[in-house]
Amino acid sequence: MKIESESPSTDQLHKALFFEISQDVLCIAGYDGYFRMVNPAFTKLMGYSSEELLSRPIDTFIYIDDRELTSKHREELKKSIPLLNYENRYVTKAGEIVWLSWTSIPSDEEQLVYAIAKNITHKKTLEKDRNALLANLTRINQDLKQLTYTTSHDLRSPVNNLLSVFGLLDTSKIEDAETLQFIDILKSATESLKDSLNQYVDILVQKDLLTVKKEEISLSASLNVVMHSLKTLIENSRTTIHVDFSDFDDIRFNATYMDSIFLNLITNSIKYVIPHQTPVISISTQRSGNMKQLIFTDQGAGFDMDLVKDRIFGLNQTFHNHSDAKGIGLYLVHSHLKSLGGDITIESKPNEGAKFILSFKN
Repeated sequence: MKIESESPSTDQLHKALFFEISQDVLCIAGYDGYFRMVNPAFTKLMGYSSEELLSRPIDTFIYIDDRELTSKHREELKKSIPLLNYENRYVTKAGEIVWLSWTSIPSDEEQLVYAIAKNITHKKTLEKDRNALLANLTRINQDLKQLTYTTSHDLRSPVNNLLSVFGLLDTSKIEDAETLQFIDILKSATESLKDSLNQYVDILVQKDLLTVKKEEISLSASLNVVMHSLKTLIENSRTTIHVDFSDFDDIRFNATYMDSIFLNLITNSIKYVIPHQTPVISISTQRSGNMKQLIFTDQGAGFDMDLVKDRIFGLNQTFHNHSDAKGIGLYLVHSHLKSLGGDITIESKPNEGAKFILSFKN
């Protein structure tokens, strides 16, 4: 009598084929801590042959710092508790560390664990690089905040001393009207500087508490404060400023930030005027959908946007040969807006001025 061997079913063949061609790591492990079967993706990743992987305890392939925790999870599997998305490190034959994310299902009847893993080494490397970058940026930010706080704090003493001098000055003995006017301008500018320094220190303290005060402010009031503090500069440069806040005048923003924005945009427009011309500035408001926008335009030196691109708002980025250029003004404007959910864009060409569009979050 001829005895025919039982041929494998189509279902079994499909399962075997899936095991062989899967790009994910597939394995079957025993409760005794040894692999019983591994797929080609696993041997390729680890650099070991199938025989080598099956001949040694699984722990010998696991990164030493992860062995204890992995062993605890393996004991949980023996209690019929599935293991989902567990991440640990393996060491390849070449000594490289690879990260694997495991999903493992126990079969208590067979005393086996069926597991699938994804290679997440690339993701872990990106996370490590990102965390290092964030740590570095946090440190730099803290250093900048400390520098700004120290500078603002230390400058208040000489400013207070200067105000004391004005208080002691007997102007009744001064008869020259122009001299009295200059003294009044100096006193007003010094008081404005004191207020600004106090506000900057307050904002730095608020930032440490992760809160920056937002309130309904008047653009015209803020602009008037800045124009008053820049009165001499505006007059001496013969700057013309056209203002139209007819569309709206109020926005929800931080008052000190708004003063700083006007201050930096106006002084930049005056500083970078085309030689032998006088500065002309236009400031207006408009609505765009649900956004409130402030439009600030000048007729100055402008920018070659193809060259400056997204560096325009970077720290310490200068684009004109001016002795007073520090590359801080536009960085501050951009930072103030972004920190409170706003945005700023620019349209410009060389020697054709610049148009800044400031959008505020309602």
